[in-house]
Amino acid sequence: MSGSPDNAVPFWQRKSLEEMTRGEWESLCDGCGLCCLNKLEDWDTGEVVFTSVACRLLDGHSCQCSDYENRWDTVPECIQLDVEGVQNIPWLPPTCAYRLIYEGRDLYWWHYLVSGDRETVHQAGISARDRTVSEAGMPLEEYENYVVDWPVKAGQE
Repeated sequence: MSGSPDNAVPFWQRKSLEEMTRGEWESLCDGCGLCCLNKLEDWDTGEVVFTSVACRLLDGHSCQCSDYENRWDTVPECIQLDVEGVQNIPWLPPTCAYRLIYEGRDLYWWHYLVSGDRETVHQAGISARDRTVSEAGMPLEEYENYVVDWPVKAGQE
């Protein structure tokens, strides 16, 4: 009998997002930090653009939340991504693992679940590492001075 056991196929290739355990779901986050960038929406057109203004809790170098477990105490509007969000949030970056899996695609070579190294997302230039400014103390009116397109172009180079 040929073939390999099911567990030889990575979970993200054999499970839908709905079937994943909490641990599997959390492990899909590649640590790019792009979802923690503030976005601006044009109320007339609905167009959403990224800024390089990061959530006050984002560590701009590690691209990790500095208080993940308690983030809602500081940032009540922080979005807990779930399956419905993956289906309905238009601004998820094109490289987002949740988006890729939902669309039936595979993870990129630089995702740590593939590469085995959490640094490859940064080495590949996909992350927000060292490209952000904090929202702390910044007036909302200034965000438009920080509009960037690199989050939506990530992985296209």
